[in-house]
Amino acid sequence: MDGSFDLIVVGGGPAGLTAALYALRAGKSALVLEKGGFGGQIALSPRVDNFPGTASMSGVEFADRLLAQVTDLGGEIDLAEVTGVSDEGGRRLVSTAEGAVYEAGAVILATGARHRRLGLEREEELTGRGVSYCAVCDGAFYKGRAVAVAGGGDAAVQDALLLSNSCERVYVIHRRGEFRAEAANVRALWARPNVELRLGCRVAALLGADELEALELEPVAGGERSVLPVSGLFVAVGFEPENEAFAHVASLDSSGWFAAGEDCAAGRPGVFAAGDCRAKTVRQLTTAVGDGAAAAVAACKFIDSLKNA
Repeated sequence: MDGSFDLIVVGGGPAGLTAALYALRAGKSALVLEKGGFGGQIALSPRVDNFPGTASMSGVEFADRLLAQVTDLGGEIDLAEVTGVSDEGGRRLVSTAEGAVYEAGAVILATGARHRRLGLEREEELTGRGVSYCAVCDGAFYKGRAVAVAGGGDAAVQDALLLSNSCERVYVIHRRGEFRAEAANVRALWARPNVELRLGCRVAALLGADELEALELEPVAGGERSVLPVSGLFVAVGFEPENEAFAHVASLDSSGWFAAGEDCAAGRPGVFAAGDCRAKTVRQLTTAVGDGAAAAVAACKFIDSLKNA
């Protein structure tokens, strides 16, 4: 056994780190295991201005502050990919791809979600060659060039706003006639002179030899297709779960999200789910940290019940 804790949190995004913070403040020992980078998707956001009590901050700033709170309270963190969770004698065993096995009284699954693909032919082939899922990461490569953003939610609008600061032209492609993003963000988008909206259509094909050179657009209502020359396509059409590895210890809905309610109980006793990985209608920073707090409170009660049994 590589270590024993009261609580193990799988995922180091806002939900997972908040869960660890609340558990540590309740006097529990906690380990956070994260396979990528701490902070999750919010760390890729250049500006966060809808978090209550904070006028504006970068996603990295928020993530760094939250991570520091956890480590300052004695929380342990490690970069490792969790491959499974199992029960043994009333304790939870957490295994990693690196071969480590940790023991805990309770586990909180805060696995987040991955970028949803458009499902186009050659999409994977051209990823990194014109197709991207992160404007913050890759936007600088397209300075002074024409790019497109596919999507109509807050992520898509924020990507378009960011790209418009350095790209010559930004086309926003959305299959609906109106955006699902916050009204303030949409108004800001309309005010950018180098942003052009292509509503009511979708990307039908990716064109180009070794790199993306153009998009083939198709009207959703039917009609003639058109070709839009661009050097880059930033896909922001939502997320999908990464919960398959935990299906044996947690309940999943028909779409693969953890079927956990407001108490965040995810299936087997001692297993909880929090954040974007949970079935819900709103996935925002505020709902993620709220989930983390609720899951930690429930997990701490469960841990106390084991000690009092």
